[in-house]
Amino acid sequence: MPSNDLKYTLLYHGGVPGRGEFIRLLLEASSTPYTDPANAGDPSPVYASCKPECTGIDGNPPAFSPPMLKVAGAGKDGKDLILTQTSNILLYLSKTLGFNGDDEVDAYYVNALTLTALDLNNEVHDTHHPVGTTLYYEDQKEEALRAAGNFREMRIPKFCSLFERTLKGNEGKGKGKYMVGKSLSYADTTVWQVLNGLKFAFPKEMKAREGDYPLLFGTFYPSVEGEKGIKEYLGSERRLKYGMGIFRDYPELDRQ
Repeated sequence: MPSNDLKYTLLYHGGVPGRGEFIRLLLEASSTPYTDPANAGDPSPVYASCKPECTGIDGNPPAFSPPMLKVAGAGKDGKDLILTQTSNILLYLSKTLGFNGDDEVDAYYVNALTLTALDLNNEVHDTHHPVGTTLYYEDQKEEALRAAGNFREMRIPKFCSLFERTLKGNEGKGKGKYMVGKSLSYADTTVWQVLNGLKFAFPKEMKAREGDYPLLFGTFYPSVEGEKGIKEYLGSERRLKYGMGIFRDYPELDRQ
């Protein structure tokens, strides 16, 4: 994989994996050093670019929300570059670290799959917050029960079917282990992370459906989990536990 001497700082909320986890997985898979200040006890850098009065920092436009990636000295006039939006950050890292397929065409396939997986990630969140993000789950529990039922019955199989068919179409190169090309891409790490979160949030539903997607759960999932860098990360204290973020354990929303 390509390497560089850039210094990366992940700016995200402390204590939860959230959308920052997609970025962590790619950095960990490439054994790239990075700092994560919020999880080291200093959340202040995370929110500097997000303040209502902020019009930008060092030539970077203001941020809507984390995650953000700060790259030391990589911005305009040698200043720090601050990137926003999960998919945008992954696309940037893939160009400096690799993990974007075998060629330029593959890079577009990788990006498309990543965007699709992030759509699924957003839909998971909306199962427990279908009315509004500023309301507590308990304030929209009835709507959540209905949303989760539709999600389990209609959306999970639709997304899993696509991922299974993608693996089958790339079986000649990827051997069922990779979505695009013959090696790990950030589409693989992103899809894996969403599936891992689904297993936490909907354990009964996912267990019941695993047999329908043999490549996805029988080959792909354990393969990504065992990749060098990722395996070590998942077994470390750096891997944050799920809690009150995107993936939540509400048994009443799972298959009954």
